[in-house]
Amino acid sequence: MKEDNALSKAKKRFIRGIYINREYSWLQFNSRVLRQANDPTNPLLEQCKFLSIFGSNLDEFFMVRVGSLFNENVSDPDEEENKTGLTPAKQLAGIMAVVRRLYKERETVYRALRKRLSKAGVRILTDEEITPRQNELCKQYFLENITPLLSLMVLDAKHPMIRFENMRHYMLYELERNGRRMIGVLYVNPAAERLFCVGSGKKAKVVPLEVLLRRFGYLAFTGYEVKHRIMLRVTRNADVDTSISDADDGHDFSYVMRQTIERRSKLGAVRVEVDDLSSPLCSFVLKQVGAGEECCIEAPDFFSYSFLGGMGAYFTKEQAAALKYPPFKGAVDPVLRDAPSLIDCVSQRDVFLSYPYESMSPLVELLEECAKDERVLSVMITIYRLASHSRIVDALCRACENGKEVTAVIELSARFDEENNLHFAEKLRDAGCNIIYGMGNYKVHSKIVSVVLKKEQELAYITHLGTGNYNESTAKQYTDLNVITANEEIGEDAVAFFRNIGIGNTEFSYKHLLVAPETLKEGILGYIDREIAKAKEGGAGRIAMKMNSLTDKTVIDKLVEASCAGVRVRLLVRGICCLRPGVEGKTENITVTSVVGRFLEHSRIYTFGEGEDRVTYISSADMMTRNTDKRVEIAAPLLDKAVEEQVCSYLELMLSDNVKAMHLCEDGVYRPAVRAEGEKEINGQEECIRLAQKLQ
Repeated sequence: MKEDNALSKAKKRFIRGIYINREYSWLQFNSRVLRQANDPTNPLLEQCKFLSIFGSNLDEFFMVRVGSLFNENVSDPDEEENKTGLTPAKQLAGIMAVVRRLYKERETVYRALRKRLSKAGVRILTDEEITPRQNELCKQYFLENITPLLSLMVLDAKHPMIRFENMRHYMLYELERNGRRMIGVLYVNPAAERLFCVGSGKKAKVVPLEVLLRRFGYLAFTGYEVKHRIMLRVTRNADVDTSISDADDGHDFSYVMRQTIERRSKLGAVRVEVDDLSSPLCSFVLKQVGAGEECCIEAPDFFSYSFLGGMGAYFTKEQAAALKYPPFKGAVDPVLRDAPSLIDCVSQRDVFLSYPYESMSPLVELLEECAKDERVLSVMITIYRLASHSRIVDALCRACENGKEVTAVIELSARFDEENNLHFAEKLRDAGCNIIYGMGNYKVHSKIVSVVLKKEQELAYITHLGTGNYNESTAKQYTDLNVITANEEIGEDAVAFFRNIGIGNTEFSYKHLLVAPETLKEGILGYIDREIAKAKEGGAGRIAMKMNSLTDKTVIDKLVEASCAGVRVRLLVRGICCLRPGVEGKTENITVTSVVGRFLEHSRIYTFGEGEDRVTYISSADMMTRNTDKRVEIAAPLLDKAVEEQVCSYLELMLSDNVKAMHLCEDGVYRPAVRAEGEKEINGQEECIRLAQKLQ
């Protein structure tokens, strides 16, 4: 009851007037992910994947967002969040109340999935279910396969303390030998298999590594008597400052980033997970990591459910296929597939690609063609996140080797991808490419490729503008929109964009592109004002936006102003939404919908007006202050009306989803879309798959 009261207070604290706290809204989003893990209309192995994603999302939330609040609580404890007026300490307290409830919900979902897996043919054994014969097999496996991968330590005068590394599983034991008590620490190498398949029979029986460690870990401490034990995992702050002084020209930024990566692993603890809060070792753990009880969370089953992602290996190929989404491969327009030259094809008409429904291969093949085509003079690209094996990087290297001028703007501050980007920066530099590490202290999050060609005696341009990364792997999982155009003015804007990146100039007005931090937010606000003016004059003001997150207070307040003026505002926000719709006299003309489904909704669309008056942009930017004010982002207008119609039709389809959609209600709670009797089911993502398959 005490926890319920704390949770209720946290929810009330996180909502103030028309505003919803950012961190609370994110936790609501992750709750929607957890809902997918418990949705029996999803195939069983996909439900398992959603539970794993829920956990990895939460891990990153603690490392980054909770880490940031810890930093603020030290540096400026009285600073109030600009929408709900909460101090860092109040936000942290509320977060922990909500998270404790989410942990309990996760345990409930896991147990339900475990039953379904058992019914389907794979049984995950608990400690209590292991039979004497299975126990012997498990013990033998542990001694032969796990013990060699264990790292052990006894804390004494020579080893007085241990540093618990970020996100690693540890076992702690209170040991006794010859009347002397001490602490034993056990850590297992990450290379150890997470699951052991024990015995044989029709139904596979698997034992998780955590169960084996709890059952047999003490055997590693030969000659000691075990009094108490506890399993733990520490999450450390990963919110590190990557800013540099404008006057600091004495260091290569790659060197700064390498130091940052190393420093991250040494930051303070923001969460301590234990499998037994009642263990006498709990207080010892908290003291060792320098964390308070408020940071400690009990997770009796598992800290990580990533092992669920590999459950398909224990089914036959046919069984596993039946327990997953039907296979789907991104379509390729026959016109592009059969074109002798993609350069010539793009020169004749704009090309629109919608990932993952359409394949990324036309863009990759275009860059490969540019690498060898004699007409191409230069290729410029922004890089934020790349696939581990990138054909795009290979194409850029070949272009440089073939005498093209290649410039890559590589964002080394892409969180958790820093090492990958450092690797590719070195590879591109070794090939002779020009490498630029962003622009000052602004992250370059834009998605743009600029190709300059010489046709006869004149320069021509091909420009790619998109909403997602140049990553062949995520292009199969994230929904993103792309336009490849030979429009001359867009091409001139693109060349100017890279020129300004090179000289660190943000103060530039482009003909068509809206570029943060200078003109993007100003342009979006200007279009909202245009719709407000139309509504005040008796016209029909219309705004529809699709994005990952909405947190920018200036944009929120302008949308509220639009609602008050009678403008119809429809928002499709997958994740964080700090605007509360449906508030009488304020936001009753605003609707907020979230879709969490098979693919990660990642595209950003901003459209204003309707009919001939409609203006539509696709963008790399969400309406978050970090995007609009602290990053270099691009919003690109859709000048080709056929492409604009495709994008707007897609947006309308996703807004009409009544299967995976959740609507944010006036009380700040997300609820499933309600279908009227006889109303057709609309699953936006599945409909996009169906339409893409017709394309081939």
